Amino acid sequence: MVLTWNIIRVVLIIIVLVNEVAALLTVFREKRDIAATWAWLLVLTLIPVIGFIAYAFLGRKPTRHRMERIQSATQLELTEAIEEQKKKFANMMKPKKQTRRTYWRTVMLFQNLDDAFFTRHNNVEIFNDGHKLFRQMFKDIEAAKKSINIEFYTIYNDQIGNQLRTILEQKAAEGVEVRVLYDSWGSRGVKPSFYNHLRENGGEAAQFLMTRSNLFDFRINYRDHRKIVTIDGRIGYVGGFNVGDQYLSRVAKFGYWRDTHLRLIGGTVYSLQQRFIRDWNATMQGTDKQILHYRRFFPPIKVENGTTPMQIVSSGPDTQLETIKLGYLRLINAAQDHIWIQTPYLIPDDSMIDALKVAAHSGIDVRIMIPCKPDHPFVYRATQYYAWMLANEGVTIYYYDNGFMHAKTVMIDGKMASVGSANLDYRSFKLNFEINSFIYDSRIADQLEQIFMEDVRHSHVVTPAMFAQQPRWLRFKQTASRLLSPIL
Repeated sequence: MVLTWNIIRVVLIIIVLVNEVAALLTVFREKRDIAATWAWLLVLTLIPVIGFIAYAFLGRKPTRHRMERIQSATQLELTEAIEEQKKKFANMMKPKKQTRRTYWRTVMLFQNLDDAFFTRHNNVEIFNDGHKLFRQMFKDIEAAKKSINIEFYTIYNDQIGNQLRTILEQKAAEGVEVRVLYDSWGSRGVKPSFYNHLRENGGEAAQFLMTRSNLFDFRINYRDHRKIVTIDGRIGYVGGFNVGDQYLSRVAKFGYWRDTHLRLIGGTVYSLQQRFIRDWNATMQGTDKQILHYRRFFPPIKVENGTTPMQIVSSGPDTQLETIKLGYLRLINAAQDHIWIQTPYLIPDDSMIDALKVAAHSGIDVRIMIPCKPDHPFVYRATQYYAWMLANEGVTIYYYDNGFMHAKTVMIDGKMASVGSANLDYRSFKLNFEINSFIYDSRIADQLEQIFMEDVRHSHVVTPAMFAQQPRWLRFKQTASRLLSPIL
């Protein structure tokens, strides 16, 4: 019996030692920021075997080949188009005299980091209800004459997903060029055969970067989280909604789904379509499906009657710049009166925390609205931890009670705003491919703030005292989840 226990002890010691060595080799063989490195070392060390399973899903970076495909596609047959557009709209690239210096500095930031075009004469329509959004989107798609480009993180095989597919099949049969790009993980359960009839009718559909299946490529990170629709190069959509019944409040778990999306007409649609083409060409690299005849997709942009200046900005793991996060920081640091934010996931890094702290302690009215219910347990507990931390620093924290808050909006002083796919968390800043609109129009910012105030009516403020009264077990889960925040 003694011998048996000695053998077991030796085996356990060997397992622990092997696990420690494997953990060190696994974590340090890939370059990543120090917070994520320590978080993964903690997981792999304290949870042998299971930690490595978690790493397989959450920790592995995309292959170098995939990153090279995205980076090379950025320049593929588009450099000339970019230069042509800059020359053609040279008068639009500089702000008018009355444009605030703050706006221009933000515009310059995105031009330098992302080649983001600044256009003035855009029409912007805000949707915060899924039924109204998809009713208008489907109407626009049904009226398409030349092209329909769609890119979503999630397109489910459910009622709304099938409705979209049917419309696209009809348009493809009419001769309209239809392309659909979707993320295999976000659209899990949807097989490539879901789009067979669309292909038979002349349309195209593909998983982002041509992932074979989640069985062979089960990385949860580095996903295509963008939401892009362009129609005839004239109408565009960008925001937080995906395509699925839950986004139309048809799933009891979430209840009413509160999100924000934009319908755009004007020169800014050029930027949306260009981003889609880059992603499409990266996915279709080495095939005859790439879009090389870009001039057909970028006809001379007619100046619309709109008055909204804006930029479309994208970011992703193919670059280390974290462009959208830097844009958020630029807006927050420029605030003089108030900062209002809506986000389903509040897991900011140190730079974002410091910026919010500085604003709050400078007397700026900082408000953040998050959901009252989780859709991802660890993520929600981490969100609660950071909400408690920021509440202690003078930030007003709202829990949205009327369903699930999924909007990703930032509003500054009633003058500038951002709406898009990026949450206020590590995943959006570092791990996923995102796209946001940055708007320099007090009229649109005011509309977004009115929506925020309407949401306040369906929310309650969570004070530091209320956080302090939480059960110890809940506070432990929040603290433990916070330790994993760089990898959630």
